[in-house]
Amino acid sequence: MNAETEIRSGERFGFGANWTRFLTVLDEARICDAENSLRRMLGVQTLRGRRFLDIGCGSGLFSLAARRLGAQVYSFDFDLQSVACAQELKRRYFPLDEMWQVEQGSILDRTFIDRLGFFDVVYSWGVLHHTGSMWVAIENAISRVASPRGTLFIAIYNDQGWKSHAWWFVKLIYNRLPHLLRTPFSAAVSALTHLLVIIKYSIKLKPMVAIAPLLSDRRERGMSARYDAVDWIGGFPYEFCRFGLLEDYLKARGFCLTNQRRDGSLGCNELVAERASGSAACAE
Repeated sequence: MNAETEIRSGERFGFGANWTRFLTVLDEARICDAENSLRRMLGVQTLRGRRFLDIGCGSGLFSLAARRLGAQVYSFDFDLQSVACAQELKRRYFPLDEMWQVEQGSILDRTFIDRLGFFDVVYSWGVLHHTGSMWVAIENAISRVASPRGTLFIAIYNDQGWKSHAWWFVKLIYNRLPHLLRTPFSAAVSALTHLLVIIKYSIKLKPMVAIAPLLSDRRERGMSARYDAVDWIGGFPYEFCRFGLLEDYLKARGFCLTNQRRDGSLGCNELVAERASGSAACAE
């Protein structure tokens, strides 16, 4: 089954359609934010001379950021509209550039990914948990990391127990609704969520902690609050995992964490891990 068929059947959220709308607000400031987030998490100033694989490239923003930092970039996505978004950014900023390739493909298709070769940086932010087979996707992403000392950078939704399971049902309902009902459903869920957060922080006498983010569309990494909200409510399939389990999984496969950002709520845990050279052990 392809992405378009799964989207029509309510089995998958139309990520590409949402990314297409995001491109209307993409500007130089957001691109610089994306570049800076890569520099910060990877601990580099440049990616010159390095091969960068963007798994589930979405809008193409981070492929663009990596290319601007000097990397040779290969981008792919399962969703054809997402592929079109990345191709559009390549057309805008790097036309006819042979150092950036964009294709349609699935991280679950081992035949496809094996032909890509190996990469110095394998990047997949907020994607592998939307494949429907998260652990297979993680394992396949690991397989593309160059040895020795290649880097894996992934972000996976944090496991919050019953809350995560409740959101699974919210996302399922969104995708099974008729298209005309999805926007009001998303608006209602978003309003209720914001209200509960405002009440929570008001009780703590810190209402602006919840209110301030609502006053701007700008988010970290160059993202948009408006389109992130749609992605969050609709993003399906949906899986999640505790940070510690992901860390142990990567260490068991010969990786050492070099950077991390733990999320204390329902957002993404970010892990940057380097493939250890030979029998080198990770420093505690």
